[in-house]
Amino acid sequence: MKTVMVVEDEVKIRDVILSYLKKEGFKTLEAATGSDALEALRNSSVDLVILDLMLPDMDGEQVCLAIRRMNSMPILMLSARASDNHRIKGLSIGADDYLTKPFDPREVVARIRAILRRTDDSQLLADRSSFNQGHLEIDSLKQMVFCHGEPINLTPNEYKLLLTLAKYPQRHFTRNELVDKVLGYDYEGDIRAIDQHVKNIRYKIEPDPKNPLYIRTVYGSGYRFAGSGR
Repeated sequence: MKTVMVVEDEVKIRDVILSYLKKEGFKTLEAATGSDALEALRNSSVDLVILDLMLPDMDGEQVCLAIRRMNSMPILMLSARASDNHRIKGLSIGADDYLTKPFDPREVVARIRAILRRTDDSQLLADRSSFNQGHLEIDSLKQMVFCHGEPINLTPNEYKLLLTLAKYPQRHFTRNELVDKVLGYDYEGDIRAIDQHVKNIRYKIEPDPKNPLYIRTVYGSGYRFAGSGR
């Protein structure tokens, strides 16, 4: 049974989400402030966080960054801010998905299941791959990535994207293919979310993100993995 934490200060919205989650068989935790959420996450095992961006004590983006410093659990952001810039910023700081208000609680549950399904799929792989004379290592058993032996903190979607590309070096993946493999066939957002995830990964693993060694752009189409050696 998966545990989902709902971080939302509006009681009616929080109660509706919690009710739907419980009906679908999820264990739940709740918090009305960012500080309460972070304290609970330090003391509880949580599989996914639903995070509202407008909290009374701190901005939801600050909470997202703090969670990312703690671990790589999936984060679904909720916000009344519907612009592309806000959505892109949310993804860039570590969210795995972004849903604007008002929303159908059934869609919240569907997105949670899709995110957790992608996370669970990555747990089926169990090997360790090394690239560029050990500069980059991917441990599929532990679901960890290392650069020069140091662990790199990737979000679940970033990890899944890197793993998908690295499994097939030099293969050209279109954005649509990567959306299906990483975000899921039921993903209905902008396929350019893949571009933001690639940008985040490059920043974290590339010696020079502007001249990437590993994830190369296939202009006008998608990406390929160019790391050498296994």
